[in-house]
Amino acid sequence: MSPVQGLLPIREYLLVALTATAVTFLLTGVVRRVAIRIGAIANPRARDVHVTPIPRMGGVGIYLGVAAAMGLAHQLPALSHGFDASLDAVGVLLAAGVLSLIGALDDRFELDAWTKLAGQVMCAGILVIFGVQWVSFWVPWGGQGDSFGSVLVLDKNQGALLTVLMVVVMVNAMNFVDGLDGLAGGLGFIAASATCAFSLGLLDSAGGDVGSYPPALIAATLAGACLGFLPYNFQPAKIFMGDSGSMMIGLMLAGATTSASGRVSYTRFSASDALALLSPLVVVVAVLFVPLLDLIMAVIRRTRRGESPFAADKMHLHHRLLEIGHSQRRAVLLIYLWAGILAFGAVSVTLFDGPVKFWVIGLALAVAVLVSIIPRLRARHRPSV
Repeated sequence: MSPVQGLLPIREYLLVALTATAVTFLLTGVVRRVAIRIGAIANPRARDVHVTPIPRMGGVGIYLGVAAAMGLAHQLPALSHGFDASLDAVGVLLAAGVLSLIGALDDRFELDAWTKLAGQVMCAGILVIFGVQWVSFWVPWGGQGDSFGSVLVLDKNQGALLTVLMVVVMVNAMNFVDGLDGLAGGLGFIAASATCAFSLGLLDSAGGDVGSYPPALIAATLAGACLGFLPYNFQPAKIFMGDSGSMMIGLMLAGATTSASGRVSYTRFSASDALALLSPLVVVVAVLFVPLLDLIMAVIRRTRRGESPFAADKMHLHHRLLEIGHSQRRAVLLIYLWAGILAFGAVSVTLFDGPVKFWVIGLALAVAVLVSIIPRLRARHRPSV
């Protein structure tokens, strides 16, 4: 049975996501016992928030959920044709598996930063080999007549370099932000859900073309797997995802957005519609704004002190929220709020018309700011002893 052109397989994507959730939830408990047996334990360090040893390597459970959901999608008549039209999903699954294995080794033996970086570049190369790479994007120059900007078409080498760079940045951004119980898993779920919504919008604009199935499939499986992991990881955590999870989530998000970029029909937009033409980049930046900001601030902070950018400290964004006066859970939920507003706000801006969306986004941002500074306002108005 072939998919009906023009119809979106929403139920199938939902089934795949729920499968990833169920498999991850069921297998993470098994992974936890294995991690304890082999000694993959996160002992408390000076920069850590947890005070008792907790097993890690939970990313293996997340990957198994993703793999099971991908296998189901391959068997569903409505989604199986997407594997025939593109190898994007297969490439992302293979690269994520290799990177999750590297992360699992780090969770047990603590690999050095350069070894992990080499592994990240290698896995980005796997994506490129399978055709997952940037092919074109809008730039604000080169327009003719009344048009503003033009579409820059990349050759294979340029597209490969941009893809590798994006993978490395997003992998390390997710790795840097993994510092509080449930933080990386929740951000992964939010980012993947927003990316899935964006990809479904592209699929709809493409008339249900099966060649546009992979980005939404990659994002849907990741969102489901992250959701299935959260019951084990939300404060108080029973297991950490470790580098086997945070690095894999970053790679899959990079893979989904890179795959989506090749499906954007630039002929649908005028050259002056810069936001729409930049939509893949806008969504990428928005869904990972919090971890990317944390990454940039950490690199600047450490290099100014003459330290390695990979040196650990206790000055990440989530640490600062704790210092302001937020509890662990409230700090995590607050970062969820910021990430959700930015991610789904960007998706709504790129997919819907009308000024109402800007008012809603502005109001949500105002609420987020107010909630963020409440502890500091209370401290100022607290009578001194």
